[in-house]
Amino acid sequence: MDNQNLLKSILVVKPDISTIDGPPDVRRRSLRLFVANVYEVLVGTKLSVLLPAIPLVFLAKGFNLGNAWIFGLSLIGLTPLAERVSFLTEQIAYCTGPTVGGLLNATCGNATELIIALFALHQRKINILKYSLFGSIISNLLLVLGSSLFCGGIANINKQQRFDKKPVDANSLLLLLGLLCQILSLLVRYGGAEVANLAAVSVVEMSLASSVVMLLAYAAYIIFQLKKHGQVFESKEEEENNEEVKKEKPVIGFYSALLWLVTMTIIIAILSEYVVDTIETASDTWGMSVSFISIILLPIVGNAAEHAGSIIFALKNKLDISLGVAMGSATQISTFLVPLCVVVGWIMGIPMSLDFGLVQTGCLAFSILLTTLALQDGSSHYLKGLILVLAYVVIGACFFVQYVPYDQSEASDSGIQLSSFGNSSS
Repeated sequence: MDNQNLLKSILVVKPDISTIDGPPDVRRRSLRLFVANVYEVLVGTKLSVLLPAIPLVFLAKGFNLGNAWIFGLSLIGLTPLAERVSFLTEQIAYCTGPTVGGLLNATCGNATELIIALFALHQRKINILKYSLFGSIISNLLLVLGSSLFCGGIANINKQQRFDKKPVDANSLLLLLGLLCQILSLLVRYGGAEVANLAAVSVVEMSLASSVVMLLAYAAYIIFQLKKHGQVFESKEEEENNEEVKKEKPVIGFYSALLWLVTMTIIIAILSEYVVDTIETASDTWGMSVSFISIILLPIVGNAAEHAGSIIFALKNKLDISLGVAMGSATQISTFLVPLCVVVGWIMGIPMSLDFGLVQTGCLAFSILLTTLALQDGSSHYLKGLILVLAYVVIGACFFVQYVPYDQSEASDSGIQLSSFGNSSS
């Protein structure tokens, strides 16, 4: 929770609410409080300049300006909404306490990725779902963490940069567990290649069992983090800022924050549906593969606020917070969102599996390996960050040149699984 509070203090513009105090007229005061509430939510962030993209999306949809415009504007509009959802969950956490607030932040931290994934799953666009989740993991591990370490190393080149290894070890273990489950699903498919239908069904069944295990591991991780061993995750930087954080108070009420949260989640759901519906057209119009857009563009745009906050903390030599933002988000996606989609797909009768493909699984394995090696000694410098960023550039180039038409890609990757799953169920 402390990490979230400090992150929001950087991205949020505090309004001057001293002007709210006016004559003791109840109606007038209520109006001013309402205006201050709207101002805090809609204008109280530096990303508010991107909010006009949201009405423009609906205008583009109403006037049929083209799917490419709808897709681009939806991406821009999702950026400030994702940041505001984190802000609102923080406000609710002031009233619910640290344990419930922590769980709420864990659930809503990657709300945009979750909603996009569920819409893609509902429309049976399995490739888009897998690409977006995979892209979010490597984006956090390589781009966010790498740029944070690089910028922090340059800004503090004459200072010793150290961080607590215990939270890093905990996140690394969960990431390796998620990687193991994906590799096993991949091996099951290749091991049963001589009987294609049986292999496809086996992959789905193996993925479902692995997903249940991963969800149990993530639940244990949440309990470990919030209750039993909370001191493991306390960094020196957090202790120095404890007094400042304790003095902070909610700027809007619980019910106002809850209403705003529901409203913005609905808008995120609408924009996410537009993104899923129009990504193929945008791919053809822009001359980019669906894999590149889903793996590279979606995570960068959707997590822009989180990325900026991580870099700012690294510039201030607060590496524990930067690591918590980057690796914590990657861990949540790998061991919570991915298995959750598998379980939801099983409930809906859609064969979502942990088989992300040979190239994606290989890239994920080396991303986790590079990150673990870079952080193994509990210290950092700019060269480590540069290597991680360059690794991300290479992976991005791989998916940029690997242009496969969406219909062929989808058919080759998930078509056999769909037919096999249907035959199995029948």
